Formats: sequence, C-alpha cells, structure tokens
Amino acid sequence: MQETELIPHLFRTEYGKIVAVLCNSFNLRHIEIAEDIASETFLKASEIWGIKGVPENPAAWLYTTAQNKSKDYFKHHSVFENKIKEVLKSNDERAEIDFEFSNENITDSQLAMIFSVCNPDISNEAQICLALQILCGFSVEEIANAFLTKSETIKKRLHRARTMLRDNNFQIKNLNKEEIKSRQDSVLTTLYLLFNEGYFSKTNNQTIRKDLCSEALRLAYILTENPLTNSSQTNALLALMCFQSSRLEARINEDGDAILFDQQDKSLWNKELIEKGNHYLINAYEGGGISKYHLEATIAYWHTTPTDENKWEHILRLYNQLILIEYSPVTALNRTFAFAKVYGNEIGIKEAEKLNLESNSHYYSLLGYLYSDIDDNKAIRHYEQAIALSKSKTEMQTITKEIQRLVEKKDNC
Repeated sequence: MQETELIPHLFRTEYGKIVAVLCNSFNLRHIEIAEDIASETFLKASEIWGIKGVPENPAAWLYTTAQNKSKDYFKHHSVFENKIKEVLKSNDERAEIDFEFSNENITDSQLAMIFSVCNPDISNEAQICLALQILCGFSVEEIANAFLTKSETIKKRLHRARTMLRDNNFQIKNLNKEEIKSRQDSVLTTLYLLFNEGYFSKTNNQTIRKDLCSEALRLAYILTENPLTNSSQTNALLALMCFQSSRLEARINEDGDAILFDQQDKSLWNKELIEKGNHYLINAYEGGGISKYHLEATIAYWHTTPTDENKWEHILRLYNQLILIEYSPVTALNRTFAFAKVYGNEIGIKEAEKLNLESNSHYYSLLGYLYSDIDDNKAIRHYEQAIALSKSKTEMQTITKEIQRLVEKKDNC
C-alpha cells in the first residue's frame, strides 16, 4: 500500500483507538485533548514518512508517537497540574504517564469509550453521530450520508452532543449491566452505520471501503465476546456483516465497476465468512426475539446459499416484515427488487412507481434495470436521471456503461 493510501487507511483504523486509549488511560473529561493529540500524531506521520519513508510497523510508530506527545502535552500544559495530577498522584508508578497500546487495552478502551459516548442524556441520533466521529473517524459528510440528511444538521447535532458531554464532566467509567443494556441499541446502530458506509460508500468515489467493513466486524466481534454485550441482536448484526463481507471481492470488477448480484463470480465469495455468518445467525435466533438485524441477516443468508427455486419468495417475505419494523427508502427499493424477481419486471415497475422516490438516484437505477428488458428507451431515460442525481463517481461510471450497452443493443436491432 502506497503512503498516499496508507495514512488515510491508518487514520480510519487507528485514530479511534488512540483517542479511546488516551481518554481511558487518563480519565480525560475533554475528548478534544485526546483528539488533538491523535490528529497531531497523524500530521507528524505524514511529515516524517514523506521524508524518511514508512516505518516497518506503522501502527506501532503511531502508538509510540501518540504516547510521547501525551507526555509532552501534560508536561507543558496546566491540564496536567490541575486535572490529571490528582488522578495520578496516588500511584507513583503512573507519575511518568506511562501506558500501553496493547490489544487488550485498545479493546477495553474502545468498548468503554463507545458505551460512554452513547449517553442517554444525549439524543439517540446525536449519540450515534458522536460515536461515528470520535471512534470511527467519520467526517461530517460521511455521517450525513449515513443518516440521509444535510451536513448542517449533523454539525448542529455534534455541537450539542459535545457541549452536553463537556457540561456533564464526561469521563469513561465502568458501566453496570443496566447501563450497558440501555445503551446497547445505540452502539449497535453505530456499528451498523459504520459497516454500511464501508459497504455502500458514497464518499471518496469508492463504492466499497473495506477498512470500514473490517473495523465494524472487529468491534461487533468484540461485543459477542463480552458476556454483558453478547446479545441476540449483537449476534444477528455480526452474522449480517459476515454474510455481506463474504461477497466484497465479487462486487467490483478490475475497472472499478459495481457488479450486480446476479452477475457476480460466486467462486470469489469467502466461504469461511459465510460459515461464520451461519454460526452467528444460529446464535441470534437461539437468543429469542426478532430485530431488524435478524431479518437483514436472514436475507443476506438467502443471498449466499446455493440457488433455491423459492429463494426470492423467502427474501420478499423477509422484506415485508422488515419494512414494517423500520421503513427506509433503501429497504423499500430492495423489497421492490425482490418483488420484481417474484412477480416479473412489468408488475415490479408498477410497484416501484408507487414509491415515488424522485430525489433518489437508486430509485431511477431500479426503474432502469426493470425496463432494460422491456423498453430500452425508457430504461436509458431512467438511467440518465439516476446519473444526474448520483453523488458517486463509481455508480455513475457503472450506469454509463449500462446505457452504452442498451444503445448498442438498439443499434444492432
């Protein structure tokens, strides 16, 4: 991986770890201090690595630099004397501000951090926004995409959430079982959105961002390993991530075009991840209760199993249940796709038009797909409208090639 790609990748995977460990190690009430140290660490990496080259172990270099910057910060700022020293004075061994970025400490710190940020005093949406920004390194634009809302709205949510944490003297603390249970829904939603931004990315002109998917998988796995967070919903969410991740390599071709499910090379699917998905899905249903994660994971299960003649009937029934639990434009469009698979494209078009999602590029992409075997001209018009509304360069590129295919088809008739 080249330096231009490596630092953004490491920022995504290591920034949140550094912030969490710093906050956890020093019981910081001001997250901004840890964020500043983490940001300065990456700034130094971009400067030094550009001159001396990338170190043998980049992550370890970042951890060491963050540790040194922390020591420098507390030596030269009054925060050490006024806020940190009281915490450390009873322990002479910690007077040197020594801590480690061990796997165990990183895991413990991230879990503690994400549950602390998901504070019920803050609105549910703001909790998730804050967790995505602090722990997952999301930009305002990425969070806005995840919530299908405007960047200004997200900025306001983040400002209110940070003000609330500051006014309440935020600190990471050990939560009891009841507190963890009350916050777990927000934590799972955060991981769900993190994975989705990786799997259906609308930013940086990338359809897939595997680093986000991997990080969401890792954090969800950590939750299943902890008795207090190993719930039915957690297992269902992890199953969904495993099933979806199993098809990552088959979703994009060498030219960077998205490949539709029906056209994917199934030999590229990761069988190990499919087996893990099966394992966690079984665990999820043994726990009792049905959540949206159960339904989405089961839909993903049907996508990864060998062809079944009633496969799309199963998927449609699941989407019918899912849309009653939690309606979203994405769910409605996916349900319509399954509906067309069961009842045919002509009836599927009528079902799609009922949605009337005229500001959604995927709505027109679906109509273009459904018309492609019925009316080439209408298919092309819908695809052109999808391009006009799309924010993804990769998506536009893929649709453009489909339009070209339809034009050639017309010319050859």
